[in-house]
Amino acid sequence: MKIAIASGKGGTGKTTVAVNLYHTIAKYYDAEVSLVDCDVEEPNDALFFEEKKLMEEHPVALQVPVIDTEKCTFCRKCVEYCEFNAITVIPPLHHAEVSPDLCHACGACSHACDFGAITEHPHEIGITTKYKLPTGNGLTEGRLNVGSALQTPVIRFLKSQLPQTDGVVIFDAPPGTSCSMVSTISDADYVILVTEPTPFGLHDLKLAYEVVREMGKPVGVVINKSGLGNNELSVYLEREHIPLLAEIPFSKDIAAHYADNRILVDVVENYWKHFSGIFDKILKTVKI
Repeated sequence: MKIAIASGKGGTGKTTVAVNLYHTIAKYYDAEVSLVDCDVEEPNDALFFEEKKLMEEHPVALQVPVIDTEKCTFCRKCVEYCEFNAITVIPPLHHAEVSPDLCHACGACSHACDFGAITEHPHEIGITTKYKLPTGNGLTEGRLNVGSALQTPVIRFLKSQLPQTDGVVIFDAPPGTSCSMVSTISDADYVILVTEPTPFGLHDLKLAYEVVREMGKPVGVVINKSGLGNNELSVYLEREHIPLLAEIPFSKDIAAHYADNRILVDVVENYWKHFSGIFDKILKTVKI
């Protein structure tokens, strides 16, 4: 079973749910479970596991084209084929180059060139790292190089590195509704949307829910920091018939433990019951 944990905006508690759901399944259920941090711009899951052990690392690279100006006729056909505005050709100056930060390595420019002026070379955009954890099958994270905007290729590579398992895989998705979020939840069997009971939380939850619904994914909502804001969120969930998986109350003590990178299931009494309840509801919904 693959469970993706997403949110319409950052700061709702998505990572809190991902880490504590992983730990709850590993500790209280007879099931193999793996955690995958797909928030490649800011992977934070590893911060919550002090006793992690680095197992392996793999660079993520794209095949980025390089233009040989000795062979190039500056016809600009490659520019016309490029959908990402990654190629600059200025015929009067005999200038032609590819921007690695914009290139998506689709190969269109190589196909377009009739003069053999374009060759492809690896360009590193990130790295994946696997950690052994005290519980469960461990954590695998992707990390995008600073300055790169190509989150989705890193996520695709990260997911391709995962071993086949009959257990549970938890994807911690990037916040928002961009391509990186869609890529993360694309093969999920169930999507948990984490939100907060505020006007901003409700607005961004609606956007995220529309994406998940369009993709035909079973979905449920976790309301984090409940007790704040108003009840408009609950009214929306009831009106749209969206399952409510759990309401996790706001607490200054919980916030303090989180700030210390503590796994809340281990330090807050009965906190594990929130995540046990979430997992039990998913098990009743998803038939694998």
